Amino acid sequence: MNAGMNAVSPSGSSGWRGRPWLAWSVALGALIAILAALGHLIAAGEGVAIEHDRLGSVPATLYRPASGRPAPAVVLAHGFAGSQTLMRSYALTLARNGYLTVTFDFPGHGRNPEPFVSSLMDREKRLRVLESALEPAVAFALSRPQSDGRLALLGHSMAGDPLVDYVRTHPGRVGALVLLSPYVSDATPTDALPNLLLAYGALEPGMLHDQGRKILAGADGGEAREGVTYGDPASGDARRMEIAEGVEHIGILYSPAAERAALDWLDATFGWNGSGFVADRGPWIGLLYLGILVLAWPLARVLPRPAARPLGAGLGWRDLLPVAVAPAILTPLILWRLPSDFLPILIGDYLALHFALYGAISALGLWILRRRRGAGPAREPARIGRRALAIAMLAATAYAWLAFAVPTDLFVTTLLPGVERLPLVFAMLAGTLVYFVADEWVTRGPGAARGGYAATKALFLVSLLLAVALNLAELFFLIIIVPAILVFFLVYGLMSGWIYGRTRHPLVGAVANAVAFASATAVTFPVVGA
Repeated sequence: MNAGMNAVSPSGSSGWRGRPWLAWSVALGALIAILAALGHLIAAGEGVAIEHDRLGSVPATLYRPASGRPAPAVVLAHGFAGSQTLMRSYALTLARNGYLTVTFDFPGHGRNPEPFVSSLMDREKRLRVLESALEPAVAFALSRPQSDGRLALLGHSMAGDPLVDYVRTHPGRVGALVLLSPYVSDATPTDALPNLLLAYGALEPGMLHDQGRKILAGADGGEAREGVTYGDPASGDARRMEIAEGVEHIGILYSPAAERAALDWLDATFGWNGSGFVADRGPWIGLLYLGILVLAWPLARVLPRPAARPLGAGLGWRDLLPVAVAPAILTPLILWRLPSDFLPILIGDYLALHFALYGAISALGLWILRRRRGAGPAREPARIGRRALAIAMLAATAYAWLAFAVPTDLFVTTLLPGVERLPLVFAMLAGTLVYFVADEWVTRGPGAARGGYAATKALFLVSLLLAVALNLAELFFLIIIVPAILVFFLVYGLMSGWIYGRTRHPLVGAVANAVAFASATAVTFPVVGA
């Protein structure tokens, strides 16, 4: 943060004074990285005809090998808070190897307008809703002229239950089942599944690995070791469990080892021989995001400077700790027994409340601290340029939101809100804005504790984990998205530091972060019915 402040001229007349060559070099390098990543991600689809369709209310995408050769169909199903775009790496890997692949959006997810279930604990209703989209996707895949009538299913996380149930209720239709980090409830029978491959990330919780070993062992409780094939794929009774090194619950969707395992499993099932291509898009998506993040540094240096001097509470560690720790403890305790289903968005409504209450307690703590310590020595009121502040907020918000949301929507998962989700974005913004404004003000300013910004984010994540511990049944899936929130805090924390270093006003970075997070949660979390 200090480096960012010293990099600009005192007058703010020139953001490039001192080391313009460095800023230009960083911008050029970032643009090269972005273009290289985009080129590779686009090239991954070579030789595949990608066709978008809508099966009633279900958005679906067909990945058709350009060869036109009759082939087995593979239907890919995403997990909780995901979308069909999340499955693109596997779809491209399989399609480039000759398989006819179909992805689709479950109800309440992605672009599917139909509502998801309001309670994840209602297993029967959850299966009905999920299979209402799976059924037309399977029918669509098998009805394509290029389909040879054989079928495999591949699913991630939440898709485990409906895919297993579909196989059980449609005996003989599915030749192979590939489950990536699946959630399979204890009430779901897993004994008579054809050619089952389970794949988990090595960095996932051990309880998921244990569930996989239990499924692998079957009803007789036999031997269950990962990396070993039990049974014969040619006979249709094979089972195998793989552990992908270095990845967690989301990372397995971009693991080349897991992609290769899925491809080899289907090849063994269907006696198929493809090119051996594996998409391995993960590093290129990472390079794309890195380029976008790095480009934010030189762009932040040309923002207008609305404040004549750095603003913020400027709290040292002694004052910061009570202000930062209090909301981390009180927020989950206060919300523990309160209803949080005021929005038609699963878990997102709890997050909105958590953000809002956390920010309000932080602001209250700062107010109490100021009251007890007194006003301190009188200072001349800071001169703030309102026009410069408005321009800085608009520019920073546009980049923080759209620079990441557009490529994510194209290559990773649905992240741009449709018209129907805009009210949810504003509802989420009511919570995120309170939090980020309070947090930016508490952690910025002359004399602010070094590392204080990171400490308040760590405490926020601890408060979410405490909330899950208090209400595991309703908030279980928060465990899975905590790593995503951590990445958000790291990326947007860097950007807000650069923004504050230039503008000297906490509100600029706060608004940018609040809008980006509100949009992301309102779009990714499933919309539910009554």
